[in-house]
Amino acid sequence: MYQRDEAGFGQGGGATALALDGGLRRSLGVSAPVLPELTGWRATVHDLDLVVDLGSRIGSRTWFRGLATCLALCAAPIAFFPDFGSVAAPAPPAMAEAQWQEARAIAIAPLGLGADTGRRMAPTDAAAPLADTPERPSIDLVATIGQGDGFARVLERAGVARSEAQDVAKMVAGIVSLGDLRPGTRMDVTLGRRARKSDARPLDNLLFRARFDLKLAVERVDGRLALRRIPIAVDDTPLRIQGLVGSSLYRAARAAGAPAKAVEAYIRAIGSRMSIGRDVGSDDRFDIIVEHRRAETGEVEVGKLLYAGLNQGRRQTRLMQWTAGGSTQWYEASGVGERKGMMRMPVAGRMTSGFGMRRHPLLGYSRLHKGQDFGAAYGSPILAAVDGVVSFAGWHGGHGKYVKLNHNGGLATAYAHMSRIVAKSGQRVAQGQVIGYVGSTGLSTGPHLHYEVYKNGVAVNPRTMSFTTTSQLAGGDLARFKAQLNRLLAVKPGAAAAPKAEASADAAQIATPPRG
Repeated sequence: MYQRDEAGFGQGGGATALALDGGLRRSLGVSAPVLPELTGWRATVHDLDLVVDLGSRIGSRTWFRGLATCLALCAAPIAFFPDFGSVAAPAPPAMAEAQWQEARAIAIAPLGLGADTGRRMAPTDAAAPLADTPERPSIDLVATIGQGDGFARVLERAGVARSEAQDVAKMVAGIVSLGDLRPGTRMDVTLGRRARKSDARPLDNLLFRARFDLKLAVERVDGRLALRRIPIAVDDTPLRIQGLVGSSLYRAARAAGAPAKAVEAYIRAIGSRMSIGRDVGSDDRFDIIVEHRRAETGEVEVGKLLYAGLNQGRRQTRLMQWTAGGSTQWYEASGVGERKGMMRMPVAGRMTSGFGMRRHPLLGYSRLHKGQDFGAAYGSPILAAVDGVVSFAGWHGGHGKYVKLNHNGGLATAYAHMSRIVAKSGQRVAQGQVIGYVGSTGLSTGPHLHYEVYKNGVAVNPRTMSFTTTSQLAGGDLARFKAQLNRLLAVKPGAAAAPKAEASADAAQIATPPRG
């Protein structure tokens, strides 16, 4: 080891060897070895080299001594390595008969479950060859009605014979109209066993949803097909949604859960009574009621807007859609309908003669021209300027083929010189509906429409007329309207989405109105 020179103030040093009893001799102040018997043994051990180098001095005594040392060091761990023999373990006791039967019952039994042992054996007399592959006893599949698809055609594509598919279609048509089946309707079909592979499989079972409140099942009973109705209980409580208008009426109503189409219809209905941007404030409250049907199977169907309300504090707007006289529109709670104040052009053409005194082109003298003339191509459609009822349709002297419509408020419009009349006397027509076609019948110099407007039976200038018509419910219509309005207003917000208590044994299925 390296020993620093203490006498030289630690500035030098050198290699040195420390004897085992060197420290003892210095501490005792003696020069003789303390343990003289260890002196020879220490010298022997000092000369013993355990780190052998077999690459040098080959063949010398030192090399052979190193080889012997290496072999001894390798043999020592091999000699003392543990044995690889088996370890004796206690044998499990034999099971009793009851224990064996219980263990066998829960053991893996591949053969008992129809599994394969893996062995391949040659056929014996117990195995008979099959003439043909046996068919499955039944086939379960799903058929879907596509857009414009025929009911019987869907069954034929599923593998049902044409005659049987037509019979099933007739059975279903006796319950629901086949045209009312919605595209995408899923039908679960089960086909049975057939006598020959060349024959179509017989229909064993058919199940599908014919309406929101009805399932139909066609089953084979005693070799014949029978139709079974499966009613689905439906809760038709309307969905009522209320909330603050805020910065946007549309966004507020949508955030409250109203369907997009219902919100659009609501804005149109309220917009017919006021300006949405100017008259509706952020503190106003909207009130929306829409059709809502929930089946016991969990499906939900949302329909059209039924009620549109707006609470503006002192002013309340309450509108409900109602059909009266074949016309559907929004009525206020008092029974007042929509105001319609625009008369549309009765024909696509240009005005060739106005209202007033003029010289008749055929009679040759001046007289009052009680209407307007519009030049148009022969056969152009003539439209009703305003909603009304046909009071006359036929030949009318110099007017030729002539139609007259009566409107509310003592107003009437007339259309003359038609080539063909479409409207019939007593018929109710809507604004823009075709009532005839341009012609040149009667006292006419060419194809055109003679258009007249009457006020309390007196012809007036159509260009000076700016009138509005408002329908008003009365009598039985008004009573039925208010009764329906009260039923809607009795619905609590969110009642349609609330969970219903389970019906008792005495409670029948929820009644649903017939669908038109």
